[in-house]
Amino acid sequence: MWSIVLLAAAPAWGLVAPLAPAAGARSVSLHAVDPLTVGLGVVAAGGAAVVLGGEDTRDIDDKDEVEKYFNGETGFGRWNKIYSESDDVNGVQRDIRDGHAQTVDKVLDWADVEGKSVCDLGCGVGSLAIPLALRGATVSASDISAAMVREAGARAQAAGATSARFETLDLESATGSYDAVSCIDVMIHYPTDKMVGMVDRLCALSEETVFVSFAPNTPQLAVLKKIGSLFPGPSKATRAYLHKEADVEAALAKNGFKVKRKHLTSSNFYFSLLMEAVKA
Repeated sequence: MWSIVLLAAAPAWGLVAPLAPAAGARSVSLHAVDPLTVGLGVVAAGGAAVVLGGEDTRDIDDKDEVEKYFNGETGFGRWNKIYSESDDVNGVQRDIRDGHAQTVDKVLDWADVEGKSVCDLGCGVGSLAIPLALRGATVSASDISAAMVREAGARAQAAGATSARFETLDLESATGSYDAVSCIDVMIHYPTDKMVGMVDRLCALSEETVFVSFAPNTPQLAVLKKIGSLFPGPSKATRAYLHKEADVEAALAKNGFKVKRKHLTSSNFYFSLLMEAVKA
């Protein structure tokens, strides 16, 4: 539903390729502040910001927080606007929109979906599910946010994407068998142990192909995380997690899927590593 993006004082922080990963998944905390006014040491997320401070050890139900955030006026309103054609966005939000669109376009470029069944998990407002349906796929799309699902259904109807259906569902509850399964920019909500279970679910639903994207754990983010400790404060939205590329590949391999190709989309304020994995 949303993805991780970098905000730094100097353009040198823009990432063009994943580097050697730092050890372990890192968690960061979201804060409802304006990313354009904070600067170095902050990860921007759709107009909110993630302060890369110390590890968040509070006893929090990540799924519950994500559901509340994206059903609420702030979370849903922000991301619905970003994933639209509205001109009422700031420079950071526009950059996020463009970056996410590039990731979606890469999936569409890789995927041969005409006449096939696709399960799109964490579908958000239908940014991927709708064009997949318009290309001839039968799409079963779901999201934990009822507000997002309603918006996705309305957009699908307006676009004439009659072969896409949307339902409010958390990822763990998804069932069925599909030719392809996609899960774009959702893994950021899952810590390492739950990420592995998430990949297990994606692979169990897919007969052929899995498309998954995530924010890779890199030395740059580890540095920003330490710098961000200068900006303390309680979480006001939801935690975010970065993952090592090798860990995601290992989780796919454990389920009999081999990474066929990968692509990093990076810009000033957005980066996401996309993988296409095929059943061995």
